[in-house]
Amino acid sequence: MINFIDSLITTYSLIIDAAILSNRTITPGGMQRAVVLMKDGKIIDVVTEVPQGDFPVTDVGDNVLMAGIVDPHVHINEPGRTEWEGFHTATKAALAGGITALVEMPLNASPVTTTVKAFDEKIKAAQGKLHTNCGFWGGIIPGNQNEIVPLIEKGVLGFKAFLTHSGIDEFPNVTEADLRKAMPVIAKHGLPLLVHCELSDATHQPLTTHLHKNYLASRPKHWEDKAIALMIRLCEEFNCRTHIVHLSSADSIEQIAKAKQKGLPLSAETGQHYLYFNAEEIAEGRTEYKCAPPIREKKNNERLWQALKEGIIDFVATDHSPAPPDMKEIGAGDFMKAWGGISSLQFSLPVLWTAAKNHGCNLDDMAKWLCEKPAELPQLKWKGKIAKGYDADLVIWNPEQSFKVDTDMIHHKHKITPYLNEELYGVVTQTWLGGEKVFDAGKFLHLNKGHILYHE
Repeated sequence: MINFIDSLITTYSLIIDAAILSNRTITPGGMQRAVVLMKDGKIIDVVTEVPQGDFPVTDVGDNVLMAGIVDPHVHINEPGRTEWEGFHTATKAALAGGITALVEMPLNASPVTTTVKAFDEKIKAAQGKLHTNCGFWGGIIPGNQNEIVPLIEKGVLGFKAFLTHSGIDEFPNVTEADLRKAMPVIAKHGLPLLVHCELSDATHQPLTTHLHKNYLASRPKHWEDKAIALMIRLCEEFNCRTHIVHLSSADSIEQIAKAKQKGLPLSAETGQHYLYFNAEEIAEGRTEYKCAPPIREKKNNERLWQALKEGIIDFVATDHSPAPPDMKEIGAGDFMKAWGGISSLQFSLPVLWTAAKNHGCNLDDMAKWLCEKPAELPQLKWKGKIAKGYDADLVIWNPEQSFKVDTDMIHHKHKITPYLNEELYGVVTQTWLGGEKVFDAGKFLHLNKGHILYHE
Protein backbone atom coordinates (compact mmCIF):
# COMPACT_ATOMS: atom_id res chain seq x y z
CA MET A 1 0.00 0.00 0.00
CA ILE A 2 1.38 3.42 -0.97
CA ASN A 3 1.49 5.67 2.07
CA PHE A 4 0.69 9.37 2.03
CA ILE A 5 4.34 10.52 1.85
CA ASP A 6 5.12 8.24 -1.11
CA SER A 7 2.00 9.50 -2.87
CA LEU A 8 2.99 13.09 -2.22
CA ILE A 9 6.52 12.57 -3.57
CA THR A 10 5.12 10.90 -6.69
CA THR A 11 2.75 13.83 -7.24
CA TYR A 12 5.52 16.39 -6.74
CA SER A 13 7.82 14.62 -9.19
CA LEU A 14 5.24 15.16 -11.90
CA ILE A 15 4.73 18.87 -11.38
CA ILE A 16 7.99 20.38 -10.09
CA ASP A 17 9.92 22.66 -12.44
CA ALA A 18 12.89 23.15 -10.13
CA ALA A 19 13.93 23.00 -6.49
CA ILE A 20 16.44 24.82 -4.29
CA LEU A 21 17.92 23.28 -1.15
CA SER A 22 19.59 25.40 1.50
CA ASN A 23 20.72 24.66 5.03
CA ARG A 24 19.70 28.25 5.86
CA THR A 25 16.31 28.88 4.29
CA ILE A 26 14.49 31.82 5.87
CA THR A 27 10.80 31.00 6.18
CA PRO A 28 8.04 32.76 8.14
CA GLY A 29 8.70 30.21 10.88
CA GLY A 30 12.39 31.07 11.07
CA MET A 31 15.60 29.86 9.50
CA GLN A 32 15.79 26.10 8.77
CA ARG A 33 17.13 23.52 6.37
CA ALA A 34 14.50 23.37 3.66
CA VAL A 35 13.77 22.66 0.03
CA VAL A 36 11.78 25.20 -1.99
CA LEU A 37 9.75 23.53 -4.74
CA MET A 38 8.74 25.67 -7.72
CA LYS A 39 6.26 25.39 -10.56
CA ASP A 40 5.09 28.00 -13.09
CA GLY A 41 6.81 30.81 -11.22
CA LYS A 42 5.26 29.94 -7.85
CA ILE A 43 6.43 28.21 -4.69
CA ILE A 44 4.29 25.10 -4.55
CA ASP A 45 5.71 23.90 -1.24
CA VAL A 46 8.54 24.11 1.26
CA VAL A 47 9.67 20.67 2.47
CA THR A 48 12.48 19.14 4.46
CA GLU A 49 13.77 16.66 1.87
CA VAL A 50 14.17 16.70 -1.90
CA PRO A 51 11.43 14.60 -3.54
CA GLN A 52 12.44 12.06 -6.15
CA GLY A 53 11.79 13.06 -9.72
CA ASP A 54 13.23 14.34 -12.97
CA PHE A 55 13.74 18.03 -12.19
CA PRO A 56 16.81 20.17 -11.48
CA VAL A 57 17.84 20.67 -7.86
CA THR A 58 20.11 23.54 -6.88
CA ASP A 59 21.92 22.80 -3.62
CA VAL A 60 23.32 26.05 -2.25
CA GLY A 61 24.70 24.51 0.95
CA ASP A 62 25.10 27.02 3.76
CA ASN A 63 24.31 30.04 1.62
CA VAL A 64 21.18 31.83 2.77
CA LEU A 65 18.01 31.29 0.73
CA MET A 66 15.70 34.24 1.26
CA ALA A 67 12.68 35.74 -0.44
CA GLY A 68 13.64 38.29 -3.05
CA ILE A 69 14.18 41.78 -1.68
CA VAL A 70 11.38 44.32 -2.08
CA ASP A 71 12.37 47.99 -2.26
CA PRO A 72 9.37 50.32 -2.31
CA HIS A 73 11.40 53.55 -2.48
CA VAL A 74 13.35 53.94 -5.72
CA HIS A 75 13.82 56.89 -8.08
CA ILE A 76 14.47 55.70 -11.64
CA ASN A 77 13.79 59.05 -13.37
CA GLU A 78 12.63 57.74 -16.75
CA PRO A 79 11.20 59.19 -18.97
CA GLY A 80 12.62 62.68 -19.17
CA ARG A 81 15.70 62.41 -16.97
CA THR A 82 17.15 59.11 -18.14
CA GLU A 83 20.62 60.68 -18.08
CA TRP A 84 20.26 60.51 -14.27
CA GLU A 85 19.17 56.86 -14.25
CA GLY A 86 16.84 54.67 -16.30
CA PHE A 87 14.84 51.46 -16.16
CA HIS A 88 17.60 49.45 -17.87
CA THR A 89 20.41 50.44 -15.50
CA ALA A 90 18.34 50.66 -12.31
CA THR A 91 16.60 47.30 -12.65
CA LYS A 92 19.82 45.62 -13.72
CA ALA A 93 21.50 46.94 -10.56
CA ALA A 94 18.51 45.78 -8.55
CA LEU A 95 18.75 42.26 -9.94
CA ALA A 96 22.47 42.09 -9.09
CA GLY A 97 21.56 43.11 -5.54
CA GLY A 98 18.88 40.45 -5.08
CA ILE A 99 15.96 42.88 -5.46
CA THR A 100 13.12 41.10 -7.24
CA ALA A 101 10.48 43.82 -6.83
CA LEU A 102 10.70 47.57 -6.50
CA VAL A 103 8.25 50.45 -6.55
CA GLU A 104 9.28 53.56 -8.46
CA MET A 105 8.60 57.06 -7.18
CA PRO A 106 6.51 59.60 -9.16
CA LEU A 107 9.50 61.94 -9.40
CA ASN A 108 12.15 62.61 -10.78
CA ALA A 109 10.79 61.58 -14.16
CA SER A 110 9.53 64.23 -16.54
CA PRO A 111 6.60 64.41 -16.67
CA VAL A 112 6.09 63.55 -13.01
CA THR A 113 3.53 60.81 -12.39
CA THR A 114 0.68 63.01 -11.19
CA THR A 115 -1.72 62.42 -14.11
CA VAL A 116 -2.98 59.45 -16.05
CA LYS A 117 -1.29 60.79 -19.17
CA ALA A 118 2.07 60.89 -17.40
CA PHE A 119 1.49 57.40 -15.98
CA ASP A 120 0.84 56.06 -19.47
CA GLU A 121 4.08 57.66 -20.67
CA LYS A 122 6.00 55.99 -17.85
CA ILE A 123 4.51 52.57 -18.61
CA LYS A 124 5.47 53.00 -22.25
CA ALA A 125 9.01 54.04 -21.30
CA ALA A 126 9.42 50.92 -19.15
CA GLN A 127 8.52 48.45 -21.89
CA GLY A 128 11.36 46.05 -22.69
CA LYS A 129 13.64 47.52 -20.04
CA LEU A 130 12.53 45.83 -16.83
CA HIS A 131 14.99 43.24 -15.54
CA THR A 132 13.14 42.91 -12.24
CA ASN A 133 9.51 43.47 -11.26
CA CYS A 134 8.46 47.10 -10.94
CA GLY A 135 5.37 48.90 -9.66
CA PHE A 136 4.63 52.62 -9.50
CA TRP A 137 3.48 55.19 -6.98
CA GLY A 138 1.32 58.08 -8.13
CA GLY A 139 2.01 61.61 -6.95
CA ILE A 140 -0.08 64.07 -4.94
CA ILE A 141 0.53 67.74 -5.72
CA PRO A 142 -1.66 70.83 -5.29
CA GLY A 143 -4.65 70.70 -7.61
CA ASN A 144 -4.45 67.12 -8.91
CA GLN A 145 -7.08 65.57 -6.65
CA ASN A 146 -9.23 64.76 -9.70
CA GLU A 147 -6.45 62.50 -10.99
CA ILE A 148 -6.39 60.28 -7.90
CA VAL A 149 -9.21 57.88 -8.81
CA PRO A 150 -8.16 57.60 -12.49
CA LEU A 151 -4.61 56.77 -11.36
CA ILE A 152 -5.96 54.14 -8.99
CA GLU A 153 -7.97 52.65 -11.85
CA LYS A 154 -4.76 52.53 -13.89
CA GLY A 155 -3.13 50.43 -11.16
CA VAL A 156 -0.82 52.66 -9.12
CA LEU A 157 0.09 51.03 -5.80
CA GLY A 158 -0.41 54.19 -3.72
CA PHE A 159 0.60 57.84 -3.62
CA LYS A 160 3.55 60.00 -2.60
CA ALA A 161 3.52 63.59 -1.35
CA PHE A 162 6.11 66.08 -0.10
CA LEU A 163 5.62 68.55 2.73
CA THR A 164 8.66 70.57 1.65
CA HIS A 165 10.16 71.39 -1.74
CA SER A 166 10.90 68.14 -3.53
CA GLY A 167 13.85 69.45 -5.52
CA ILE A 168 11.74 69.13 -8.68
CA ASP A 169 9.68 72.20 -9.54
CA GLU A 170 7.08 70.09 -11.39
CA PHE A 171 6.39 68.25 -8.11
CA PRO A 172 5.53 71.00 -5.61
CA ASN A 173 4.85 70.24 -1.98
CA VAL A 174 1.33 69.94 -0.63
CA THR A 175 -0.27 71.79 2.25
CA GLU A 176 -2.60 70.46 4.92
CA ALA A 177 -5.50 71.74 2.82
CA ASP A 178 -4.33 69.68 -0.15
CA LEU A 179 -4.02 66.57 2.00
CA ARG A 180 -7.54 67.07 3.34
CA LYS A 181 -8.81 66.75 -0.21
CA ALA A 182 -6.67 63.75 -1.11
CA MET A 183 -6.63 61.56 1.98
CA PRO A 184 -10.36 60.68 2.12
CA VAL A 185 -10.19 59.45 -1.48
CA ILE A 186 -7.03 57.43 -0.91
CA ALA A 187 -8.46 56.00 2.32
CA LYS A 188 -11.67 54.94 0.55
CA HIS A 189 -9.62 52.79 -1.81
CA GLY A 190 -7.39 51.35 0.91
CA LEU A 191 -4.13 52.52 -0.64
CA PRO A 192 -1.20 54.05 1.27
CA LEU A 193 -0.09 57.67 1.24
CA LEU A 194 3.69 57.99 1.48
CA VAL A 195 4.94 61.30 2.83
CA HIS A 196 8.29 63.08 2.81
CA CYS A 197 8.01 64.64 6.24
CA GLU A 198 9.83 67.94 6.58
CA LEU A 199 8.08 71.23 7.36
CA SER A 200 10.69 73.87 6.64
CA ASP A 201 11.01 77.17 8.45
CA ALA A 202 13.44 80.09 8.39
CA THR A 203 16.39 78.10 9.67
CA HIS A 204 19.67 79.96 9.14
CA GLN A 205 21.45 79.01 5.92
CA PRO A 206 25.19 78.48 6.38
CA LEU A 207 27.87 80.73 4.88
CA THR A 208 30.31 77.82 4.69
CA THR A 209 28.65 75.29 2.41
CA HIS A 210 31.36 72.62 2.13
CA LEU A 211 30.81 71.16 5.59
CA HIS A 212 28.22 68.47 6.13
CA LYS A 213 27.61 69.67 9.68
CA ASN A 214 26.40 72.98 8.30
CA TYR A 215 24.07 71.28 5.86
CA LEU A 216 22.83 69.10 8.73
CA ALA A 217 22.10 72.19 10.81
CA SER A 218 20.13 73.69 7.93
CA ARG A 219 17.62 70.78 8.04
CA PRO A 220 17.06 70.23 11.77
CA LYS A 221 15.18 67.37 13.34
CA HIS A 222 12.25 69.55 14.31
CA TRP A 223 11.37 69.92 10.61
CA GLU A 224 10.66 66.19 10.54
CA ASP A 225 9.05 66.08 13.96
CA LYS A 226 6.48 68.79 13.12
CA ALA A 227 5.64 67.16 9.79
CA ILE A 228 5.21 63.71 11.33
CA ALA A 229 2.96 65.15 14.04
CA LEU A 230 0.79 66.64 11.28
CA MET A 231 0.58 63.34 9.41
CA ILE A 232 -0.30 61.40 12.56
CA ARG A 233 -3.15 63.81 13.22
CA LEU A 234 -4.46 63.50 9.65
CA CYS A 235 -3.96 59.72 9.66
CA GLU A 236 -6.22 59.47 12.68
CA GLU A 237 -8.80 61.88 11.32
CA PHE A 238 -9.21 60.18 7.94
CA ASN A 239 -8.17 56.62 8.86
CA CYS A 240 -5.90 56.74 5.82
CA ARG A 241 -2.96 54.36 5.57
CA THR A 242 -0.04 56.73 6.11
CA HIS A 243 3.62 55.89 5.63
CA ILE A 244 6.57 57.98 6.79
CA VAL A 245 9.41 57.62 4.30
CA HIS A 246 13.14 57.74 5.17
CA LEU A 247 12.79 58.60 8.86
CA SER A 248 16.00 60.19 10.12
CA SER A 249 14.93 62.07 13.27
CA ALA A 250 15.01 59.80 16.30
CA ASP A 251 13.03 62.47 18.16
CA SER A 252 9.92 61.26 16.29
CA ILE A 253 10.20 57.66 17.43
CA GLU A 254 8.04 58.22 20.50
CA GLN A 255 5.15 59.86 18.64
CA ILE A 256 5.21 57.13 15.97
CA ALA A 257 5.17 54.45 18.68
CA LYS A 258 2.21 56.09 20.44
CA ALA A 259 0.28 56.36 17.17
CA LYS A 260 0.83 52.66 16.51
CA GLN A 261 -0.24 51.79 20.05
CA LYS A 262 -3.51 53.59 19.34
CA GLY A 263 -4.00 51.32 16.35
CA LEU A 264 -3.59 53.98 13.68
CA PRO A 265 -2.74 52.71 10.17
CA LEU A 266 0.70 54.30 10.36
CA SER A 267 4.01 52.83 9.23
CA ALA A 268 7.56 54.10 8.83
CA GLU A 269 10.77 53.23 7.04
CA THR A 270 14.33 54.37 7.40
CA GLY A 271 17.20 54.18 4.92
CA GLN A 272 20.37 52.11 4.92
CA HIS A 273 22.48 55.28 4.92
CA TYR A 274 21.00 56.47 8.24
CA LEU A 275 21.95 53.14 9.80
CA TYR A 276 25.39 52.74 8.23
CA PHE A 277 26.88 56.25 8.27
CA ASN A 278 27.09 58.92 10.95
CA ALA A 279 27.36 62.67 10.42
CA GLU A 280 30.55 62.93 12.45
CA GLU A 281 32.36 60.77 9.89
CA ILE A 282 31.49 62.78 6.76
CA ALA A 283 34.47 64.76 5.51
CA GLU A 284 34.46 68.23 4.01
CA GLY A 285 33.10 68.43 0.47
CA ARG A 286 31.91 64.78 0.32
CA THR A 287 28.61 65.59 -1.36
CA GLU A 288 28.00 61.96 -2.33
CA TYR A 289 26.65 61.69 1.24
CA LYS A 290 24.04 64.42 0.75
CA CYS A 291 20.43 63.36 1.12
CA ALA A 292 17.27 64.84 2.55
CA PRO A 293 16.64 64.51 5.41
CA PRO A 294 20.36 64.46 6.16
CA ILE A 295 22.44 61.72 7.72
CA ARG A 296 22.46 62.58 11.43
CA GLU A 297 24.76 62.03 14.38
CA LYS A 298 25.72 58.62 15.75
CA LYS A 299 23.68 59.08 18.95
CA ASN A 300 20.55 59.76 16.89
CA ASN A 301 21.21 56.85 14.55
CA GLU A 302 21.69 54.37 17.37
CA ARG A 303 18.18 55.27 18.49
CA LEU A 304 16.94 54.51 14.97
CA TRP A 305 18.52 51.07 15.26
CA GLN A 306 16.69 50.43 18.53
CA ALA A 307 13.37 51.53 17.02
CA LEU A 308 13.94 49.22 14.06
CA LYS A 309 14.63 46.27 16.36
CA GLU A 310 11.49 47.06 18.35
CA GLY A 311 9.31 47.24 15.24
CA ILE A 312 8.49 50.93 15.60
CA ILE A 313 10.28 51.42 12.31
CA ASP A 314 8.81 48.79 10.00
CA PHE A 315 11.50 48.28 7.37
CA VAL A 316 14.48 49.69 5.48
CA ALA A 317 14.44 51.05 1.91
CA THR A 318 17.21 52.61 -0.16
CA ASP A 319 15.61 55.82 -1.47
CA HIS A 320 17.95 55.29 -4.44
CA SER A 321 18.12 58.78 -5.99
CA PRO A 322 21.03 59.21 -8.39
CA ALA A 323 22.16 62.25 -10.36
CA PRO A 324 25.01 63.08 -12.78
CA PRO A 325 28.36 64.12 -11.27
CA ASP A 326 27.90 67.82 -11.98
CA MET A 327 24.58 67.86 -10.12
CA LYS A 328 26.21 66.14 -7.15
CA GLU A 329 28.84 68.90 -7.12
CA ILE A 330 31.57 66.28 -7.18
CA GLY A 331 34.80 68.23 -7.07
CA ALA A 332 33.18 71.49 -5.99
CA GLY A 333 31.85 69.87 -2.82
CA ASP A 334 29.04 72.37 -2.15
CA PHE A 335 26.44 70.67 0.06
CA MET A 336 23.87 73.42 -0.42
CA LYS A 337 23.97 73.20 -4.23
CA ALA A 338 24.43 69.44 -4.66
CA TRP A 339 21.53 67.15 -5.55
CA GLY A 340 20.25 65.41 -2.45
CA GLY A 341 20.19 61.73 -3.19
CA ILE A 342 22.24 58.60 -2.54
CA SER A 343 22.88 55.85 -5.10
CA SER A 344 22.64 52.53 -3.32
CA LEU A 345 20.11 50.23 -4.99
CA GLN A 346 22.57 47.44 -5.80
CA PHE A 347 23.96 47.37 -2.25
CA SER A 348 20.72 47.32 -0.28
CA LEU A 349 21.38 43.92 1.29
CA PRO A 350 25.12 44.03 2.11
CA VAL A 351 25.00 47.57 3.52
CA LEU A 352 22.20 46.68 5.91
CA TRP A 353 23.71 43.31 6.85
CA THR A 354 27.15 44.79 7.50
CA ALA A 355 25.65 47.26 9.95
CA ALA A 356 23.04 44.87 11.33
CA LYS A 357 25.45 42.15 12.37
CA ASN A 358 27.37 44.76 14.36
CA HIS A 359 24.13 45.62 16.16
CA GLY A 360 23.31 42.09 17.29
CA CYS A 361 20.78 41.38 14.55
CA ASN A 362 20.26 38.08 12.77
CA LEU A 363 19.36 36.71 9.35
CA ASP A 364 15.66 36.45 10.18
CA ASP A 365 15.71 40.20 10.83
CA MET A 366 17.05 40.79 7.34
CA ALA A 367 14.15 38.92 5.76
CA LYS A 368 11.68 40.91 7.82
CA TRP A 369 13.22 44.34 7.09
CA LEU A 370 14.04 43.82 3.40
CA CYS A 371 11.38 41.38 2.18
CA GLU A 372 8.31 40.72 4.31
CA LYS A 373 7.50 44.17 5.70
CA PRO A 374 8.33 46.19 2.54
CA ALA A 375 5.97 43.96 0.52
CA GLU A 376 3.11 44.85 2.85
CA LEU A 377 3.20 48.58 2.08
CA PRO A 378 2.26 48.30 -1.63
CA GLN A 379 0.16 45.21 -0.88
CA LEU A 380 2.25 42.83 -2.96
CA LYS A 381 0.38 39.92 -1.44
CA TRP A 382 2.42 37.09 -2.97
CA LYS A 383 5.89 38.53 -2.49
CA GLY A 384 8.29 38.85 0.42
CA LYS A 385 8.05 35.38 1.93
CA ILE A 386 9.19 31.84 1.24
CA ALA A 387 5.88 30.07 1.68
CA LYS A 388 3.47 27.94 -0.32
CA GLY A 389 1.63 29.96 -2.95
CA TYR A 390 4.08 32.85 -3.00
CA ASP A 391 5.96 33.99 -6.08
CA ALA A 392 9.22 32.13 -6.64
CA ASP A 393 11.26 35.33 -6.45
CA LEU A 394 14.35 34.47 -4.41
CA VAL A 395 17.84 35.62 -3.49
CA ILE A 396 20.74 33.40 -2.44
CA TRP A 397 23.58 35.07 -0.58
CA ASN A 398 26.64 34.44 1.56
CA PRO A 399 26.53 36.45 4.80
CA GLU A 400 30.10 35.53 5.79
CA GLN A 401 31.76 36.63 2.54
CA SER A 402 32.88 40.24 2.16
CA PHE A 403 33.80 42.42 -0.81
CA LYS A 404 35.03 45.93 -1.44
CA VAL A 405 32.79 48.19 -3.52
CA ASP A 406 34.53 49.37 -6.70
CA THR A 407 33.27 51.16 -9.79
CA ASP A 408 33.64 48.12 -12.06
CA MET A 409 30.92 46.20 -10.22
CA ILE A 410 28.37 49.04 -10.10
CA HIS A 411 25.46 48.71 -12.54
CA HIS A 412 23.81 52.05 -11.68
CA LYS A 413 24.16 54.55 -14.52
CA HIS A 414 26.53 56.70 -12.43
CA LYS A 415 29.22 55.26 -10.16
CA ILE A 416 28.83 57.96 -7.51
CA THR A 417 28.01 56.43 -4.14
CA PRO A 418 29.22 56.93 -0.56
CA TYR A 419 29.70 53.17 -0.37
CA LEU A 420 32.60 53.23 -2.83
CA ASN A 421 35.64 51.47 -1.30
CA GLU A 422 33.58 50.28 1.69
CA GLU A 423 34.09 46.65 2.72
CA LEU A 424 30.67 45.06 2.94
CA TYR A 425 29.51 41.65 4.11
CA GLY A 426 26.85 39.70 2.24
CA VAL A 427 27.58 38.61 -1.33
CA VAL A 428 24.58 37.95 -3.57
CA THR A 429 25.37 34.75 -5.45
CA GLN A 430 22.07 34.11 -7.25
CA THR A 431 18.79 35.87 -7.98
CA TRP A 432 15.71 33.95 -9.12
CA LEU A 433 12.73 35.64 -10.74
CA GLY A 434 9.51 33.73 -11.27
CA GLY A 435 11.23 30.42 -10.60
CA GLU A 436 14.02 31.09 -13.10
CA LYS A 437 17.66 31.76 -12.23
CA VAL A 438 18.43 35.14 -13.82
CA PHE A 439 21.67 36.16 -12.04
CA ASP A 440 24.48 33.85 -11.00
CA ALA A 441 28.02 34.46 -9.72
CA GLY A 442 28.15 38.03 -11.00
CA LYS A 443 26.68 37.24 -14.42
CA PHE A 444 23.25 38.06 -15.84
CA LEU A 445 21.73 34.92 -17.33
CA HIS A 446 18.42 36.37 -18.48
CA LEU A 447 17.30 40.00 -18.79
CA ASN A 448 13.93 41.61 -19.57
CA LYS A 449 12.16 39.13 -17.31
CA GLY A 450 10.56 41.75 -15.07
CA HIS A 451 6.86 42.51 -14.98
CA ILE A 452 4.90 45.65 -14.15
CA LEU A 453 3.15 45.32 -10.80
CA TYR A 454 -0.35 46.82 -10.69
CA HIS A 455 -2.73 47.37 -7.80
CA GLU A 456 -5.35 44.65 -7.83
